[in-house]
Amino acid sequence: MITEFLAQRLSAKLEKLADDDPKRVELQTQFLPAAWLDDAARRVGQIQAVTHSLKPIHPDAKGSSLYREPATLPPLDELGSHALGSQFDADVVGNAAALDVYKFLKLEHQGQSLLSLAAAADADLAAALSDDAAQAQAWMQAFAGLSEARGRLSSHSLAKQLYWPVGTDPHDDASYHLLAPLYPTSLVHRVYQTLQDDRFSDEAKAAREARKARVWHERPVREYPQLAIQQLGGTKPQNISQLNSERRGNNVLLASLPPVWQSADVKPVLGTDSLFKVFGRRSEVRRLTGQLGRFLQSEPARNADARRQRENWVEALLEELMLFTAEQQTLAPGWTADARCRLPATQCAWLDPDGVEAPPSDLIDELAGDFANWLNHQLRDPLPMGDAEYLSWRKQARELFKSMEREGAL
Repeated sequence: MITEFLAQRLSAKLEKLADDDPKRVELQTQFLPAAWLDDAARRVGQIQAVTHSLKPIHPDAKGSSLYREPATLPPLDELGSHALGSQFDADVVGNAAALDVYKFLKLEHQGQSLLSLAAAADADLAAALSDDAAQAQAWMQAFAGLSEARGRLSSHSLAKQLYWPVGTDPHDDASYHLLAPLYPTSLVHRVYQTLQDDRFSDEAKAAREARKARVWHERPVREYPQLAIQQLGGTKPQNISQLNSERRGNNVLLASLPPVWQSADVKPVLGTDSLFKVFGRRSEVRRLTGQLGRFLQSEPARNADARRQRENWVEALLEELMLFTAEQQTLAPGWTADARCRLPATQCAWLDPDGVEAPPSDLIDELAGDFANWLNHQLRDPLPMGDAEYLSWRKQARELFKSMEREGAL
């Protein structure tokens, strides 16, 4: 198993080199079992297995992360990491360049990972690592330290902290504990896996098709409305943690909102040929377009700060559009079938998704274009709005809509 793991990694690196590249010999030497294992035992100190991580709280925080077996945590009525029991994914933080060591230690033999075997000082693993018993024990001891905290436990100025009352006198400083919350990365990953399965697995899709056809299906359909996605790590999610990298930086936030009340002010968009004629009359929309127009009229410098400020106003308008859309979707499905509805098919599908038979395939592109046209029209007097501005607004709207579509919000 060890030999096969190293052979696969070596093969992947050799494929990128020409047959006469002198680096081939160097790589082949590096991936000899004794050489690679010795290097891995040295590099394992650069990473740490954790269940509760500090990096997602703030990427520059330097305090401690912790590894705690969920089954050893106190049971609570509330959902927490303790609910994972013995089935959980440990995360890894530290130097992303050393993550291959963790992948090695995740290899399983007869249902046990090499990490757990190393922690148990397994004799068979020692024999597989080296004929030199002392060398094998040294390597296993180094590997077993993967789940141990590095140095003294500490917090950091960039970490979150809060005072939690434990006494009865709020004026007594001794009546508080200072808590430093950590990100429950193993629990977050289980939630992400569950939501992905409920939303995108073949079984979940079959269950939704059965519901649509009004036939029985053994799997229940689970919906997660108004999800939000917290992106961690930017273009380098591996700098946060291994599990964050596996999720491509996506961390799902469940809706924590009061009930949405259907107000008498929410009326269907009837008697007009564009939803933007109604949307544009909203007070917040008028305020935002006015601010954006005045900003552009000021002839701002052509730099990153000005571009970011302009994009922020457009993003705020798009957020208002999503709020307007959500309000329309609180109406009874099928309202777009009213004879007074003169909206184009794409806008009907956008505002009344459950009331149309099938949304147009180009729904997102059409709506992004409609938004860009509308915004150009709003700013055209006295600004010279043209194709360049249209393409910029359209691109920003399309990226938002596509992102929401990928997360199942559309």
